[in-house]
Amino acid sequence: MKNWAGNIQWNPEVISYPSTEQEIQKIVQDAAHHKQKIRLIGSGHSFTALFQTKDVLMSLDKYQGVVSLDTSKYQATVKAGTKLNILSDTLHKAGMGMENLGDIDVQSIAGAISTGTHGTGKDFGTLSTQVIGLRFVNGKGEIVSCSPTENRELFKAAQVSMGVMGIITEITIQCVPKYILEVLSKPDSYREVMASLTERIENNRNYEFFWLPYTDTVISKTTNITQSEPLPTANLLSKFSEYVVENYAFLGLCEFAKRFPSRTESVAKLSAKLISEERKVDYSHCVYATARLIKFREMEYNIPAEAFQDAMKEVTKIANSKKYNVHFPIECRWVKGDDIMMSPAYGRDSAYIACHVYSNKDCGPYFNALETVLRSYGGRPHWGKMHKLTPDIIADIYPQFSSFMKHREEQDPDQVFISPYLAKLLGVSNYATVMVA
Repeated sequence: MKNWAGNIQWNPEVISYPSTEQEIQKIVQDAAHHKQKIRLIGSGHSFTALFQTKDVLMSLDKYQGVVSLDTSKYQATVKAGTKLNILSDTLHKAGMGMENLGDIDVQSIAGAISTGTHGTGKDFGTLSTQVIGLRFVNGKGEIVSCSPTENRELFKAAQVSMGVMGIITEITIQCVPKYILEVLSKPDSYREVMASLTERIENNRNYEFFWLPYTDTVISKTTNITQSEPLPTANLLSKFSEYVVENYAFLGLCEFAKRFPSRTESVAKLSAKLISEERKVDYSHCVYATARLIKFREMEYNIPAEAFQDAMKEVTKIANSKKYNVHFPIECRWVKGDDIMMSPAYGRDSAYIACHVYSNKDCGPYFNALETVLRSYGGRPHWGKMHKLTPDIIADIYPQFSSFMKHREEQDPDQVFISPYLAKLLGVSNYATVMVA
């Protein structure tokens, strides 16, 4: 087995594909009885070893679909393995949509919320904030339900859980009436964007930008609700540009820079010249997602929104230092704060800085340098992206960490869902003892 990026490989003893909640429950009960561990995999888009196990790997690819729709309340209950693109299409047909999404829609809904996946927009939280109900099978094989009104504290622990509470089986989402978005993507000046950043964030529903190292160029992206009808021709041209220029042409440049590291700066500057202005008008779920065909490694950190300008000054200095031969754009987004125990946006309006390195290149030194800077600003990583947190750091930056671990212990006392990676990450001190019990 390997993840999408190819940086994690492992050999589970068993791969299970349950198609019902009863099958999921039986697999968990059997694993607990035989002292086996279970980890869940969605689409494998995490860059960390969250899904790695030598025992039972569970996929919910055969456990997808809508359980119920309430079009009067704009609420949907779905099976946890449902991919976001399938979910979006289903909601659209029912006259609904998710209020916000990230830029990749091939993940399972359970995987997306469990790692704290997000989009951008100062008025919108992570995808987990759209969840109003969860149902899961815990480590004792019990079916547990929680929501803002039922087992509220457990719900706040389970909304972003990295899969350590149990196997999520059903998720209830608060949706909105379907809507049309106009997105404008264009080359812009980094200096001008930073000078007018507050206005750009405040005056657009969704704002983000991608800065190209060694240049003053960013791809500036604004997204707003419109009453216009979809523009099929413009959307088709945008899709063509997305596939050909942003993927295949850029892939050639990535390979060139990999073979000739001394030309990295030239590649970055050429990439900047290839950026063109694009406009797309379509239903929301057709606008948020973009094709990502080039394999890369990624580290993404959440910092307080007010620290963004200072942090980016240091980030750009590192990327421009020519020590790391990196030409991949750095993505910057904004997210509303929340009260979810292990959400990177817990307790603060946030900015996210995502850094990428082309696949098979050594990303260690570059990511280490950036992580030191971002941690100095109170940074918290996206749980599915690369990082080097330790339990003592997590306890320091997450005020509710001890409460989260208390709920984890109650739901999974025999550590059915704890792998060596998670034991080390979360500081599960009796992991080895449970393994040999």
